Amino acid sequence: MNTAVPSQALPRMAGVATAATGPTVAWDDPAEWQSFSAPVAGAEGAWESCVAVLGMHCAACAMTVEQLLMPVPGVASVQVSGAGALARLVWRPALGQPSAWLQALRGSGYSLLPAGDPQVLQQRLRERRLLLWRWLVAGFCMMQVMMYAYPAYSAASGEITPDMQALLRWASWVLTLPVILFSCAPFFQAAWRDLRAGRVGMDVPVALGLAMAFAASSAATFDPSGPWGAEVWFDSVTMFVFFLLSGRLLEARLRARSAGALEAQLQRMPHSVERQRADGSFERVAVRRVTVGDTLRVAPGEVIAADGVILRGNTSVDEAMLTGESLPLPRSIGDAVIAGSNNLDGLLLLRVERTGAETRHAALAALMQQAATEKPRLAQLADRIATPFLLLVLCASAFAAWWWWEAGPAQAISAALAVLIVTCPCALSLATPAATLAAAGALARRGVLVRHLQVLETCAVVDTVLLDKTGTLTGDTMQVVDVLLRPGASRTQALAMAAALAQHSQHPASQAITRSAGAAAWDAGDVQAVPGQGLQGQVAAQAGATAQALWLGSAQLCHAPATPPEATQSRVHLADEQGWLASFVLDEVLRNGSFEAVHALQGLHLNVGLLSGDEPAAVARIAASAGIARAQAACSPEAKLAQVRELQVQGRCIAMVGDGMNDAAVLARANVAIAMGQGAQMAKGQADVVLLGNDLRGVPLLLRQARRTRWVVRQNLAWAAGYNLVCVPLAVLGQMPPWLAGLGMATSSLLVVLNAARLARLPGEA
Repeated sequence: MNTAVPSQALPRMAGVATAATGPTVAWDDPAEWQSFSAPVAGAEGAWESCVAVLGMHCAACAMTVEQLLMPVPGVASVQVSGAGALARLVWRPALGQPSAWLQALRGSGYSLLPAGDPQVLQQRLRERRLLLWRWLVAGFCMMQVMMYAYPAYSAASGEITPDMQALLRWASWVLTLPVILFSCAPFFQAAWRDLRAGRVGMDVPVALGLAMAFAASSAATFDPSGPWGAEVWFDSVTMFVFFLLSGRLLEARLRARSAGALEAQLQRMPHSVERQRADGSFERVAVRRVTVGDTLRVAPGEVIAADGVILRGNTSVDEAMLTGESLPLPRSIGDAVIAGSNNLDGLLLLRVERTGAETRHAALAALMQQAATEKPRLAQLADRIATPFLLLVLCASAFAAWWWWEAGPAQAISAALAVLIVTCPCALSLATPAATLAAAGALARRGVLVRHLQVLETCAVVDTVLLDKTGTLTGDTMQVVDVLLRPGASRTQALAMAAALAQHSQHPASQAITRSAGAAAWDAGDVQAVPGQGLQGQVAAQAGATAQALWLGSAQLCHAPATPPEATQSRVHLADEQGWLASFVLDEVLRNGSFEAVHALQGLHLNVGLLSGDEPAAVARIAASAGIARAQAACSPEAKLAQVRELQVQGRCIAMVGDGMNDAAVLARANVAIAMGQGAQMAKGQADVVLLGNDLRGVPLLLRQARRTRWVVRQNLAWAAGYNLVCVPLAVLGQMPPWLAGLGMATSSLLVVLNAARLARLPGEA
């Protein structure tokens, strides 16, 4: 992936970089914010912007950023994904400007960059490296402090002299200082930010517990005979910080892995291209300067920057990031190529047909951004109960300190610390978003784009899958299934003669005949269209040979025999000067993988049905080919909608799969709407899920992954709830020392993250 920033893009990137560190008028320039924003359909004057949030450390940061941005003038709604570190804002330029977003985050430790900016990747890499250093420092100091604390646990009473005990404590204090000052910095910064804003975030109890433990331990080290007693908790502090950072490090790795499909998609586009001048020479310009009609030169290994048509050259392209198609696809003169695909092995000249937001890449990126920033319902519930829960934690900690105060300050502090540490709700906050984002990221790599994360909850309970026929179960092409011939005629020769005329037409039937003829091509000249009838022309077996007049098209044009009343397939006829010569029987064919998809859905114990507006005989034939027992033909859009409503009244949960063209009503009514990827039009649909590669095998893959996700989320929530129910009473009763509380809390978060990480790989993936 090319991450270098060309010189032509430097002025703009510099302005954005400045904007990320403080308010600037650069972001208020419409040319800037429109590059990462799009108008909101149905809301005049409203725009939707997707920005990357830098400085986020955990899921709790998402709530803080939302609370900071919501009061900004002009902002109507904010959704921040803690797992994806992305924010989606709906706002009105007439009421406020983007520079106000940056002003709102000033001093909070967070900053913003447009999603897809090359600097996002660099900044996040820098953040992960800093987190790794904090973790390494905490781990090294923890091991040393544990070594110094071991004699106090293992030695008999009076075995260690007071001088030696003081030396060990001072050594532990010195080694704990780097942990408090460096490794704990994110916790203290986040807690101070929340308290200053009048909020109680998840880092408040953590920071309070760490500060109390270190202060009390320091007092005991400086004055062992003082009122705070002689007990120290340096080992508990360092162990707690180490395990807490371990959880955050794994969370960061999971976030990078789960959001990798989106980040790779956004970072994939080049920043500059070679554009042809009027004199035929080439100049390198920024991608944003490319317009429709320009001619671009794309070298092998480069990413194509716009949708277009090849004018010169032959190559193979990699469209895996866009369609899920893992194999390179051949492309030659006249073929269409799409932005974001990789030119593998040929020098190309292409004419630009769509740029910027009109490209399929932009539509896909917009859908992925929307999916990455939406929160499942369970995650929204966890956000709402987090603040009351944290207030309850602080009250429980204060109660524990009051209850144990008569036993001595040391015992009271130990109980209060244990309550603060053990009840950190990180596991509860991570339980749902970590699992859903991991699952969605794995599906995206296979060409299944989940537009709304909460739909995974619904997909897990789907019991009926209804399929459209044309464009969904079948492809958008036809094929020749039979050839009827005049006595003495040759099938191969008839196909070759018909293909010579058919290649001058873009009609689906003509294209089917051309494909069936293969390499056996004849020459055709003086080809003319007969309005409403077909084609006529002079066809010869080879250049220079005697040509004969041929007609290709309707039965009337070719004087063909009457079609039997029971015949349902389309027919195209061929005639020469002697009269009718051949008839080509055409029919729809199943998409590649459709039969396997239906079989897999039935293997999941789902009811599979076919709804089509086509005639009964054609629908029955396709249903039988796909293995579908229940098929309904001659369905108008209203009839499809009524069928879905009837099934829902019966208690069925419906997933409807359509091509998104004439199934809008029934897709909107279904519990889960799944649309086939149809170029940039998919951005205009209301589908919950888009099959980017038009492969129906993505449907059982989606439903199977949704069931796995539901099971993992339930496991995570059950573990987080059970852990708190067991450990909180033990901490209040003084039966859990701070070091054990820290170990339990960190282990809880680690288990949730590791359990969710299983969803980042689909079954069968290496």
